[in-house]
Amino acid sequence: MFITFEGIEGTGKSTQIALLKERLEAQGRRVAVTCEPGGSRIGAELRRVLLSLENRDLTPQAELFLYLADRAQHVAQVVRPALASGAVVLSDRFADSTVAYQGYGRGMDPELLHQLNEVAVAGLWPELTILLDLDPVIGLERAVARNRREGKTSAEGRFEAESLAFHGRVRRGFLDLAARFPERINVVDASGTPEAIALAVRALVEARLHA
Repeated sequence: MFITFEGIEGTGKSTQIALLKERLEAQGRRVAVTCEPGGSRIGAELRRVLLSLENRDLTPQAELFLYLADRAQHVAQVVRPALASGAVVLSDRFADSTVAYQGYGRGMDPELLHQLNEVAVAGLWPELTILLDLDPVIGLERAVARNRREGKTSAEGRFEAESLAFHGRVRRGFLDLAARFPERINVVDASGTPEAIALAVRALVEARLHA
């Protein structure tokens, strides 16, 4: 089963993925955790380009095609092989992020982005997407504090440096996607405690696993 986690910066995706991995492994399931950008070897190189504050002059079009390249490599080298081995795959971001960030955030055509995503994923879409929803003011505060704590402000702070209005547009993009694809995308309120959020995530995942 392929499960993705989406949301603006600072919603706690990494925390929830770690908690879900622990839960699934306790049930005897094999779990593969990955991310975008950076899930593959080549993707790790692209991640450095895409997230570094040094590259704030990256054009929206160049940014888009780097993300699509990362995704194509990620699907071919990481996600498909893990699924073929019988693992549950948990990915921190996937194709929905491109529509939300480059479409709603940057103002590119969402329908064109859907088409380009179809090429990049080569038919492989998640069976379940967890959208962690949070007020951008709170999310940005969390994300900036995390980057400072981990010493990543320069290396991975390019999107945290975007305006609050940008992150508001991205959030609206994610919510619009959830309304468009309700059978796949489930919205979870990310303003609660990690434990409360984990319970909501667990219920959604177990319902899908046992469907």
